[in-house]
Order: sequence, then structure tokens, then C-alpha cells
Amino acid sequence: MKKILLLSLSVITLTSCATLFTGTKQTVTIKTFPEGAKVEVDGLDRGITPVAVRLKKGFSGQTVTLKKEGYEFKMFQPETTFNPVSVLNFIGIIGWGVDAATGAMMKYDPKVYEITLDPKK
Repeated sequence: MKKILLLSLSVITLTSCATLFTGTKQTVTIKTFPEGAKVEVDGLDRGITPVAVRLKKGFSGQTVTLKKEGYEFKMFQPETTFNPVSVLNFIGIIGWGVDAATGAMMKYDPKVYEITLDPKK
């Protein structure tokens, strides 16, 4: 009985709720006007708009670059906000640390980004 209680207490205090429940990556949708722009995330090709991309969570968003022939390229970092699931870590400080280190403490909001590209001058 003592071992079960100790194991249960360890699981509760050592888990990181946001990391377990919402993960360390999130899918966001990127749309451009006009469509058909190449999407790069931190320099890696992720597809052509409109496209759903998986981004690593963190205190600052990953850098997204949009390129389309005849248009100025655009760079932006999707907005991150506090992930309320992290509040479930109220029992253990270690869970807060894990969620902060993995980025799961934050989430992308909004989940859809609509970007207007400017024609080259």
C-alpha cells in the first residue's frame, strides 16, 4: 500500500500536464492573398499556401517566411499565448519546469493566419 501511495504521489508531482495533454507542437493554418506562396519555417520548406504546418511551441513563435514570385516576401512569428492546461501543474513545480522547457506552456493563438502579400514595386 505504501509503494502504491508513493508511486501515485510521484506521478502526480512529476508530470507536466501541458506537455502530456497538448504536446510540444501545434498545427496552424497559413493562408495568403493571393494563394500559392511558398512557406518556410525557420528556413525549411513547408509547402504552398494554403497549408497546415506543425510548429514547435515556445515562448516565441517560429519564424515563418512567405515567398511568391512578383510579390515582396514576408516574415512573421505567429503569436503565442499562455496554455491554460499548464495550470493543472499546481501540485508540482517540476511539471511547470518541464512545460516551460518543452514550450508546452505556450500555444499558438490564433490558429489561422491570413496574410496579404504586397506586389513588388
